[in-house]
Amino acid sequence: MATAYVLLNCDTGYEKSIINQLKSVEGVEEVHGTFGAYDIVVKVESPTADRLREVVTWKIRKIEKIRSTLTLMGIEDQK
Repeated sequence: MATAYVLLNCDTGYEKSIINQLKSVEGVEEVHGTFGAYDIVVKVESPTADRLREVVTWKIRKIEKIRSTLTLMGIEDQK
């Protein structure tokens, strides 16, 4: 199972809307609003790394009002 944590910045005031949209994305396991440099952190799991990249690129990053993302891919051998 491939795992990634995606850190998001979004337009001010759209955090709750984006969080609700993220909860319906296939592979999204957890979503949390955060304080600090990023607005939202998302845990994504998928059977393969390729599928995980597709979810981040074509589902998460396409949500309106998301300004930027930083994806941290987990290392399978270091669990």
